[in-house]
Parts: sequence; C-alpha cells; structure tokens
Amino acid sequence: MTPEEKAEFERRRRARNWALLSVLIALVILFYFISTARLLRG
Repeated sequence: MTPEEKAEFERRRRARNWALLSVLIALVILFYFISTARLLRG
C-alpha cells in the first residue's frame, strides 16, 4: 500500500467515524426529547 493509498484509507475511515458519531449523538438527543415529553405528559 502506497503512502497515498494509506492516507486516503485513513481519511475515509475518519469521515466514517465522524458520521457514526453524528448518528449516535442524534439518537441520544432524540431519546432525550422523547423521554422528556413522556414525563411531562404524565
């Protein structure tokens, strides 16, 4: 694997990790709002 290929592979992996982190944060926020709404509703 050439240094350019390795850099491209690492760049793609980093982008995928950021996307996964964003999805997880969005799910946490969604569950937080759902549980808050259920508590407030009674």
